[in-house]
Amino acid sequence: MALRVYLILCWILLLAYTASVVGDHGLNLLPIFFGDIARMGWPGQFNLDFMLMLSLSALWTAWRNRFSALGLGLGLIAFFGGAGFLLPYLTFLSIRSRGNIGLILTGRS
Repeated sequence: MALRVYLILCWILLLAYTASVVGDHGLNLLPIFFGDIARMGWPGQFNLDFMLMLSLSALWTAWRNRFSALGLGLGLIAFFGGAGFLLPYLTFLSIRSRGNIGLILTGRS
């Protein structure tokens, strides 16, 4: 139950922060994101690291769903949605699996 509370609180925090950033700066993320990577500074290093974590999340999501059409679609959403996808997805999986961590992580009990 503590994990679910943590996931939900993180999701609420992320939604509030994202709404504020979008309100102040709009949705023009990609040129800034990749521009920082191209400049080869610390913001770019962080963005590259983050993008690799997004790819790992997407790969895990697709693998967990046996690379089915649904799994590939969820993987794509995981890559572009980041924690905005992963936090509610893990919450859903924890409820559906009744907290069985093996089932959450692998899809198999």
